[in-house]
Amino acid sequence: MLIVDNELCIGCGACEENCAFAAIEVVDGIAVVGDACTLCGACVDCCEVDALTIEGAEKSVQMDLASWNGVWVYCEFRAGTLATVALELLGIGRKLADARGVKLSAVLIGSGTDNSAEKLIAHGADIVYRADDEALTYFTDETYGAVLTKLIQEHKPEIVLAGATAIGRSFIPGVANTLGAGLTADCTQLGIRETDGALLQTRPAFGGNIMATIECPNSRPQMSTVRPNVMKELEFDASRSGDIIDVTLDPAMLKSRVRVLESVIAEQDDVNIQESDILVGGGRGLDNEKGFELIRELATSLKGSVSASRAVVDAGWIGYPHQVGQTGKTVAPKLYIACGISGAIQHVAGMQSSETIVAINRDKNAPIFDVADFGIVGDLFEVLPKLIKQIEEQR
Repeated sequence: MLIVDNELCIGCGACEENCAFAAIEVVDGIAVVGDACTLCGACVDCCEVDALTIEGAEKSVQMDLASWNGVWVYCEFRAGTLATVALELLGIGRKLADARGVKLSAVLIGSGTDNSAEKLIAHGADIVYRADDEALTYFTDETYGAVLTKLIQEHKPEIVLAGATAIGRSFIPGVANTLGAGLTADCTQLGIRETDGALLQTRPAFGGNIMATIECPNSRPQMSTVRPNVMKELEFDASRSGDIIDVTLDPAMLKSRVRVLESVIAEQDDVNIQESDILVGGGRGLDNEKGFELIRELATSLKGSVSASRAVVDAGWIGYPHQVGQTGKTVAPKLYIACGISGAIQHVAGMQSSETIVAINRDKNAPIFDVADFGIVGDLFEVLPKLIKQIEEQR
């Protein structure tokens, strides 16, 4: 709850000006808080007379921040393989660890992990904590959360990273809650502040209209989930050496109230646009779902995959697994061709890391041209057939 000290408040209006939610206003010389308040704390920070406080924001226990040391990455292992995001996180984790002058550790949880620990070391890890047990064959929040929580409590890393995947989003918040730690979800950029070594966690906010940098100065570990295909993995280096520590698991940790009967790979999972080097995306400019016939034809001629904007997915023209953007998937292909996509910031957030972006749109003022390397202003129903013909002739 946001508390206003009427005796200290001078009615300067600074809080009203700095409130992004228009949840506070000055009435008769005193700040009044409305129902729209989200307890973001912006007004508290700008109040020069300390008339505003957030009740319950004070930490009851002072944490010894210096006792927490090291950067950890939870490396997702599922269906017998390491998730690509695990290697991407080791890339940024290596940079953060070097900036802090600490070791980079990987946490590997699963069953039948084989040589995955060695692979993690070759991709940048100094230490791998391996929890390999048949009881961990199938993911459950309880078992995986118990293992990771125990390891963090024992070794006290200052930073913990995980992928913003279905699994990461499922159990990492529970781990953070158990530890009383701060967690920033869906980060697109991470850095270290030189003055105090705090982790700076940047993510889209307000529907992707701004980028917010978040920090957790009073708690440890500092935890973040990062979207796949945002960070770059390091090259495999077979000469790297590191320590592999097999974790002793308490049987109680492996008990779960959830029993997984079967795990199957859905057909839609075969549409993995995040691993394609070439993507052809379709947007509202296709006019209707039949427009995707051209998109598929172009994708086939380029040996690429089909992607889409949220608008056409919501319209039912194509399935969600193809969606690119803040509420879809983040992609970074070598070539991204945006056909009839206006370039809303939510969509751009999911594809701006592409090596080469080609935009085709009849509107010369479409925002997509601001991020495109090459732009074609024209009717895609005229441009695409000619483009497909040229590609086929070159072959």
